[in-house]
This record gives sequence, C-alpha cells and structure tokens, in this order.
Amino acid sequence: MNKLKPVLVLFLFLILAVACSKKEEKSPSYHKGEMTILTDESFKSVTEALAEGYMISYPDTKIKVMAKKEDLGFIDLLNDKARIAVMSKELSPEEIKLYEKQVDLKYLPAKFAADAVVFFVPKNSVKTSITMEEITAGLQSDDKNFVFDGTNSSNLNFVAQKLKKEPRDLKFSIIPGSINVIEELNKYPNKIGVIGLNTISRPYDKEMEKLREMIKILPVTTNGKSYYPNTDGLREMKYPFTRVLYFLTNEGNFNIANGFIRYSCTQLGQMIVEKEGLQPYNIYRREVQMR
Repeated sequence: MNKLKPVLVLFLFLILAVACSKKEEKSPSYHKGEMTILTDESFKSVTEALAEGYMISYPDTKIKVMAKKEDLGFIDLLNDKARIAVMSKELSPEEIKLYEKQVDLKYLPAKFAADAVVFFVPKNSVKTSITMEEITAGLQSDDKNFVFDGTNSSNLNFVAQKLKKEPRDLKFSIIPGSINVIEELNKYPNKIGVIGLNTISRPYDKEMEKLREMIKILPVTTNGKSYYPNTDGLREMKYPFTRVLYFLTNEGNFNIANGFIRYSCTQLGQMIVEKEGLQPYNIYRREVQMR
C-alpha cells in the first residue's frame, strides 16, 4: 500500500498540471494571438502603422488590417465577425443602444487621433478656398460637383452628419477609392474631391508625397475665417471637418483587442499617430520657455 502512495501523488500532480496548463491556454492574453481590425480606407494608414508597432512590441501577435466601409464594419462588429473596428462618425442613440445590447458592453469609444475630411481640386485649378455655404449648396445641387470615394464611406457619413443630413439626402458623384479620386479628378475640372486626410498625411511617405503634389487642398471658410486641416486646425478643432477617430471592440476581457487599444492610446502609440501626420488625441506637444 505504501508503494502506491508516491504513484498516486504523482498521478494527481500530473492531472493538476494538465488542468492548470489548459486553464492558462484559455486565459486572456494581450501579448499573443491573432486579430483582424476593420477600418475604413480613409484611415487605414494610421491603423496599419499602429498594428505594426504593436506587433514589434509583442512579436507573438499577428494583426491583420482589413479595409471595410465604416457602416459595414460596425455591423460586422455587432455580429461578432471581428473583435475591433475603427470608427469616426458619432453613433446615434439607437446605434449605441444596439451596440450595448448586441455586445453586452457599455459604449466606451477609445479615442486616439484627430483626422479630417478634406476638400481639394487639381493643382492647376484657379480655386483657392471653399466656404461652408458652397459645400452645403453644392451637396444639394443636381450638378453633383463633389466627388466622394464611395457610398457608406466614412467621408460621406461624416460630411452628412456635420451638415445634419442623411447621406441619402446629399447629391454627389463617386470615384471608388480615395487614391483614385486624387488621380482621376483632373479629368473633371469643375469637380471638388473629398477624401480623408490620412490618405495623404504621412509626411515622408514617397507615394503620399506624389499624391499631395497632384492636388490643392482647400481651406474651409466659416464666419469669415479660413481654416486648414493642419496641426493647428486639428488640435483646436477649428477646422470645421475635424473628426476624432476611435476604436470600438466587442471584447469583454483584456485580450489582444483591448491590449491594442491601450497601446494605441499610450505615449508610444500616440507618437505613431503623430508620425502619421495626424493629431494625437491623448498627448499634446508642450512648449517650455526657459528664462
């Protein structure tokens, strides 16, 4: 009988070890695993930069960034087809209620960057600025002089929301894809392109430099003052079409999605946002004068 005791103890120890290892495997982990982030094309660049930074910090993670129209990405998030989505439009009370019901989480948008919707013309255009009145009237005109990158896009949703309209109530033209809008707008000299700033914002990116050289960004005039979608215009939210980018997740524990969100909102993630040419939401440049 005494000889059986060590064997029994060893057997019980092995059972406990296996049970603990299984429990450990199932426990949440922010530093390993795979995840897909859904993002509108307009802010795909900054999302990819943050994903690359996270994977460098946590080599056992693999993050795929998938471009999807904002409204469709939100629906996929609700239906548990993705763990995280990047958003820009303010959700309606009905959408917030649906989110909280479907996901069973409190609506807590994780804001991480200030972006903008920009209006532009080809480089050789004589037009140098645009007023809020022109934008409002133009989007009600049958001429359809404003060219967006698609229906259900974040740019269209945001402009409609800013004008207190539904996207279906606006009149506009479409060239699918933000880069295509830039490259093809010179074929339509009387049109005005509408894209997201992040499409062209990265300062030292060669491809973005080429795109910037093709266009003239129009300052928006409101109440007699003109504002550019630059650092000052975004930081103070003075540029009328400044928008705040934020993450939504359906992940209730501290797994890879929430780990990524925390990373993006910390100083390291915010430095990546700044390198993208956008305004960090959680940190601001401080100037100290020495006397």
